[in-house]
Amino acid sequence: MQPLTALTIAGSDSGGGAGVQADIRTFNSFKIHATSAITAVTAQNTLGVQCVQALSADFVEAQVRSVTADFTVAACKTGMLATATTVERIAALARDGLLPHLVVDPVLVSTSGDLLMADGGVAAYRDALFAYAEVITPNVHEAAVLCGVAVGDVRTVDDLTNLAKSLWSLGPTYVVVKGGHLTRAHSAQISSDVIVGRDQCVVLESPRVATFNDHGTGCTLSAAIASGLALGFGPLDAVREAKSFVHRALKGARTWQLGAGRGPVDHLGWEV
Repeated sequence: MQPLTALTIAGSDSGGGAGVQADIRTFNSFKIHATSAITAVTAQNTLGVQCVQALSADFVEAQVRSVTADFTVAACKTGMLATATTVERIAALARDGLLPHLVVDPVLVSTSGDLLMADGGVAAYRDALFAYAEVITPNVHEAAVLCGVAVGDVRTVDDLTNLAKSLWSLGPTYVVVKGGHLTRAHSAQISSDVIVGRDQCVVLESPRVATFNDHGTGCTLSAAIASGLALGFGPLDAVREAKSFVHRALKGARTWQLGAGRGPVDHLGWEV
């Protein structure tokens, strides 16, 4: 067996549920060798983020160049980039062809509500990075912020679709707006994600899993999409497989008791 290699460019989660740690476990579950460029170090647990130390854009770039100079990277994903300068630097690396099959998870705020992006990050994503992404994966809150829409005005799948179409106009090949945070009516029992590409609009639905262990689901989804792209799946099939993977991971961890807050998902299929 000769494994493929994928690269995550993201922050470290000291609690192990999200960020680089979640990405590595996800890549490994797809039998892909994981490499990484760490953008920030967090003091973090299941209850929230207590402290963030961003690394310099120069050092992030040095990590990416070190990995790509030695490994044949089949796909890449970004998570927490922390600063606008780092977002712009990653865009430049993508423009230079170093980041194939790039999946961008525009991490702005953690699940617990902690700010994970410095001023200027929203504009940097919109103006610099999205144009080089094969897939972007904002959640409802991130998509609303990126589109300048009040989060409270996003209530339906049609609203998600409108956000996805607005973001697609910024240049990514595909946009996935994750509907996991919708809580009204139909969405109370069903998790709906909207995928928009050229002449395509697809809604993927799955039953919600009753669990508090959902920390890192966004990181996991984007890493799973990158894994699918590395394995040769088309974007739509990669997203479908990734959504199924996250659903299985949520079900596997639904009764775990790791920490006092929102725990991690079952990336490695321990409960299957």
